[in-house]
Amino acid sequence: MAQFFKAKPNSSKQLSAKQSFSVHQLDHLGAGIAQHQGKVVFIPGALPSETVQAQLTEQKKNYARAKLIKVETPSAERVTPLCPHYQSCGGCDLQHMSLAGQREHKSAALVDIMAKFAGAEGNSVPALTGEGWHYRRRARLATLFDKNTKQLSLGFRASNSNQVVPIDSCLVLAKPLSDLIAPFAKLLNQLAAKSSLGHLELIDADNGHFAVIRITKSLNDKDMAKLAQFTEQHQIHICLQDNNGEFHGVNGTLLLPVYQLLDDTADATPVSLTFTPGNFVQVNAQINKAMVAQALDWLAPQPGERILDLFCGMGNFSLPLAKLGAEVIGVEGVPEMVSQARENAAANGLSNLTFYHGDLSADLSCEPWMGKIDKLLLDPARAGAFESLQWLKKMKPRQVVYVSCNPASLARDSAVLLERGYKLQKLGLIDMFPQTHHIEAMALFELAK
Repeated sequence: MAQFFKAKPNSSKQLSAKQSFSVHQLDHLGAGIAQHQGKVVFIPGALPSETVQAQLTEQKKNYARAKLIKVETPSAERVTPLCPHYQSCGGCDLQHMSLAGQREHKSAALVDIMAKFAGAEGNSVPALTGEGWHYRRRARLATLFDKNTKQLSLGFRASNSNQVVPIDSCLVLAKPLSDLIAPFAKLLNQLAAKSSLGHLELIDADNGHFAVIRITKSLNDKDMAKLAQFTEQHQIHICLQDNNGEFHGVNGTLLLPVYQLLDDTADATPVSLTFTPGNFVQVNAQINKAMVAQALDWLAPQPGERILDLFCGMGNFSLPLAKLGAEVIGVEGVPEMVSQARENAAANGLSNLTFYHGDLSADLSCEPWMGKIDKLLLDPARAGAFESLQWLKKMKPRQVVYVSCNPASLARDSAVLLERGYKLQKLGLIDMFPQTHHIEAMALFELAK
């Protein structure tokens, strides 16, 4: 059955006429790829094996972009998106593809990027997968105040836009949090300060549900009373974040969210990690546990081994590694997260764990932690760890586990490891964000003997 898509406005003065395209694959950002007059054409929303109608919107020397108008011959992997906000919200971009199809595409794209740009071929391992819906334990919703109607809406940004798309539920957000969106919108509209509210952050933690409301001015007593009543009614912890970034509990007590790791294994007692709203945590709790477990399995930490955890955050990998007996050094570039990591280590009674603050893109030769290590774990941001890997000769780890949220950076950095004598032993997809194009991965490198 043919499917029609709402065409988004385009700033081009002249749009080409609708044309038919045969799509043969997806790029790693989830757009369909076709050929037209010797050029590659990227068509978001189109799937492999489909014939579609699209309009060219951008012409470059070696490629073009087009917007999907109509699917003439749908793929067997095409499904009807479940979310009513899918065509306008910028949060998801692959709901029109079956979950199995998404994962097959992501796994193939990961292997292709690594082979093409790093010349690396490793033993692919089964993907780390979990629930396809209601998997996010955290989300930040933007606020939109209409000066004409005096009404405030909650929502997410539209794709490539600052426009806020109002929503009343979210199918990838944890169900208890999704169910709170509409009640929160109603509550916030009852506040006298509603026009001065910023974003709303919702968190599903192991010690309860949390909400953080960004405020630009102090709330009056009536507004505070309404928030306090809401906390009791919905059994949620609400805190306010002021202009200085400070957090204040609505009921006078500030409780921070906590999640546990190693709580489903007999090999170690659980570790608890406290985090501050606004600081980075992996949003998919189920996959994060599987990811940490796989890293521990691959590195097999032993008592007495010296393991370096770069880009360690507040200890997501560091604490479990130390819990299994290794001497762990964690290095992080955000001072607040280093402090949180130290507090987490102390709270879990781990003395074989040391954290340092450092710029991992700078000269590391004089850092107190730099030196010979047994194993290395990397979990960098999208920019990757290229600068840090220049110091491999000084560190000389036997094994390197690289956790990546950007396959392009992983491929580039893998080339450095291969040049330094390491061999890619294992490579696997981490499906952290179902219904989106995002590809995360874990790779194991071992120093060739």
